Amino acid sequence: MTIPNAASADRPAEQRLDLIDALRGFALAGVLLSNLRDFSLYTLIEADAPALWPGERWLQMALAALLDAKAMTVFALLFGVGFALQLERADTGNADDSRAARRRYAWRLCLLLGFGLLHAAFWYGDILRYYAVLGLLLLPLARWRPATLAALGVLVAVFASAALQPWMKPWTAQFAPAAQAAAEARAAFAAPSWTTMLAGNRDYDLWVHATAWSLPLFTLGRLLLGMAIGRAGWLQRPQQHLRAWRRLLVWTLPPGLILAVYFLFRDFGGLGPELLGLQGGAARALSRLLRNLAYLSLGLGYVAAFVLLFQQPRARRWLAWLAPVGRMALSNYLAQTVFGLALFYGIGLGLGPRYGLIGVLAAFALVFAAQTALSHWWLRRFRYGPLEWLWRCLTYRRALPLRRAPGPAPAAA
Repeated sequence: MTIPNAASADRPAEQRLDLIDALRGFALAGVLLSNLRDFSLYTLIEADAPALWPGERWLQMALAALLDAKAMTVFALLFGVGFALQLERADTGNADDSRAARRRYAWRLCLLLGFGLLHAAFWYGDILRYYAVLGLLLLPLARWRPATLAALGVLVAVFASAALQPWMKPWTAQFAPAAQAAAEARAAFAAPSWTTMLAGNRDYDLWVHATAWSLPLFTLGRLLLGMAIGRAGWLQRPQQHLRAWRRLLVWTLPPGLILAVYFLFRDFGGLGPELLGLQGGAARALSRLLRNLAYLSLGLGYVAAFVLLFQQPRARRWLAWLAPVGRMALSNYLAQTVFGLALFYGIGLGLGPRYGLIGVLAAFALVFAAQTALSHWWLRRFRYGPLEWLWRCLTYRRALPLRRAPGPAPAAA
């Protein structure tokens, strides 16, 4: 796949890119739905979860096929795009200015790491830590050609963990079994004590991120691909790249759906590990590679489909409602944790997994509707989301104006 270099564009630093904001809002909706299964403690009992209604099993399968790892794929890709755009705006041609801008962006990522570490103290599923650390590691690659970044991104996202799997199995074997870790975590999260919850979260966070050794590779590959897309200008100027988006849709969405259906039969149909006549370690490595490809293909297919829909005026009017949600991505992402803990953990209402996936869907509808309404309300009055404003002030080390000047209310998108 050839990805041309993006030409430098003269545009105001504060100009919003509505497509990117709306796509980020779409990704946040998927992230919320995926994470609410964790907040509700459903994933801690999923293997033995009772079917509370006849369609529970089908819903479980649909979410596994269409949502798992795909929403985080879109979210990580967009972080990579934002990384590329920030550095592109900082590249003024003056060496001193560029160095200062890179130092400022490195400081910005250090602040993001601080947000992530604080968030992780309350919820083990935080991803901001990975974005911050890997973003710092990507700084030396900021001027690489988009095609090189894309090739490296696919290599890391698809092949790296499959190649390392045989060597990592002894590493994961030394930790507690998944069922034991999940049972201990569920007991801690259901407890009404903050002390118990925080201690359980710390222990489960260490277990999850020690055993989920492929997560840094998962994230790094998508950040690289996002950087490639950002460097190529595909999201900044989508109408100039419609042919490329259509080709990407054809190359990714159908294969991703086919592989998703295959893994439904593997995971829910009781099929064995044999694959294409292979057995043992070879079959597991190939299965891991194909699963990685399924996650990445379907995530990229979602992005391509969203971009192409956004070019249609009627669809754009609906999709643009997601833009304020994406414009406040940090605030909304962290607020989702507040909602999740308040609804499902013992320190809050303590609903837990008692209502199964129906409860998860109801919570999703309630929380995302509230976040959408609040994001529209807030951005009619203020320039940035509250945490985006704090992050910006800390980055520039001075107080910046937050409230909008009196005048006509800005359009949603």
